Amino acid sequence: MILPPATLGMLGGGQLGRFFVIAAHELGYRVVVLDPDAQSPAGRIADQHLVAEYDDEDALNQMAESCAAVTTEFENVPSGSLAYLSKFLPVRPSAAAVAISQNRSAEKGFLKQHGFPHAPYADIRSEADIVQANAGLFPGILKVARFGYDGKGQLRVADREEALLALRQLKNEPCVLEQMLALDYEVSVVLARDEAGRVKCFPVAENSHRHGILDVSMVPARTTGSMAAQLPNKAQEIAEGIAQEMGYVGTLAVEFFVVRGQLLVNEMAPRPHNSGHYTIDACVSNQFEQQVRALAGLPLGEARAHSAAVMVNLLGDLWYRRDPQHSHEPDWAQLLAVPNLKLHLYGKHHARPGRKMGHFTVIGSDAQQVQELALAARRLIGIQDEPSPQPPAQGRE
Repeated sequence: MILPPATLGMLGGGQLGRFFVIAAHELGYRVVVLDPDAQSPAGRIADQHLVAEYDDEDALNQMAESCAAVTTEFENVPSGSLAYLSKFLPVRPSAAAVAISQNRSAEKGFLKQHGFPHAPYADIRSEADIVQANAGLFPGILKVARFGYDGKGQLRVADREEALLALRQLKNEPCVLEQMLALDYEVSVVLARDEAGRVKCFPVAENSHRHGILDVSMVPARTTGSMAAQLPNKAQEIAEGIAQEMGYVGTLAVEFFVVRGQLLVNEMAPRPHNSGHYTIDACVSNQFEQQVRALAGLPLGEARAHSAAVMVNLLGDLWYRRDPQHSHEPDWAQLLAVPNLKLHLYGKHHARPGRKMGHFTVIGSDAQQVQELALAARRLIGIQDEPSPQPPAQGRE
C-alpha cells in the first residue's frame, strides 16, 4: 500500500483530474498534475502543477522522482509516457490498457477477440477498405480511430459514396465504419478493480445525449420489458469481464448500446467517466475515490448507491444565452434553491459552446420524483430541449 501523505501523480488537468485531486486530498495525499494548460482546473488546486507536454521527458522525470504512483484522467495521454513512467513507479491503469482504449480499431479488435458483444464494424485504412466493406454496414457511422469524443470525428454515411466523401473529409485518417443501430437507449457501467482482481461496480446509469454530448444520466436505469430486468446485472458482468481480460487496475467505464433489449459494448474509457459523476453525491464511495484507492493499493470503497440520482451536464452554451457574442455567468441561485440539488462547477477559465463547464445532480429516495425535479431544474437554468431517450450519436463521451 501507498499510504498518505505520499504524493500521487495525475497526467491531465481537466475536470476529471480536478475531482481526483479533491478525492486524494480528502484521503490525505499530495498530488502532482502534469498538463500543458497553465489554467487547467486540476493544476490550479494540485500541490504542484508541471506545465509541460505529456511527452516532455524532463517533466516526466520530475514526476517519477516526486510521486509514489501515477494515473491518468483521459485516454489520449501518450501511452509511451505511461510506459516510460512505469519503469520507475506503479502506473495504473497500465500503458497497454490505455493503448487499447485510445484507438477505436484496437478497442473493437479487443472486443471481437474476447467475444464481447459489439456492433458490426470494419477497420478503414484506405478508400479500398470502404469499397470492399460489407454492404450490411450501410447506413453507418464513420469514426476516426484516434482522438474522437463528444460526437467529434465522426460522420453519418448512407452508402459507400458518402463514406468515401466522409473519409476524404476526415483527411483519410484511419477510421472505423460502424453499422448504424436503432438504439433503445444507452447505459454505462463504472467500476473499480484492484491489483488482486477484486471489483466494485457502481449502479448502472442510463444516459441521454444532445448533439453527441452526454446530457443526462439517470440511476437507476430503466428496467421495463421482459428482458430489461436482467440488463443491469448483465452489463456489470460484461464490464467486469472486460476489466479482467485487460488486467485492468483503476476506475474503468464501459458504455453500452441497448438494441432490441440486447447489450452491445460501445466503448471503454480507462478512467472515471462523465456518466459516473452521480457517484459523487449518491454513493458511499465515488468513482474518483475509487481511482485513488486502486492507484494507492488501498482496499476499494463501497460502491453502493444510497439515493436515486439524476445528473445533468452544464455546457458553455448557457453562458451565451443572453448574448451570443459575450459570455455571462448563469444565475446559479436558481439551481441552488432547488431541494436535494448539488452543483459542481469545474473552474474552467473560458466558456465556449459545447464545453463541459459543470454539472448538477439531484438525489432522493423516489426515482420518479428525482427525475422530474432534475428536468425541471434543467429547464429553470435555461436548457429547454427535453433529453431524448435515444442517443443521437454512437460516439465516445
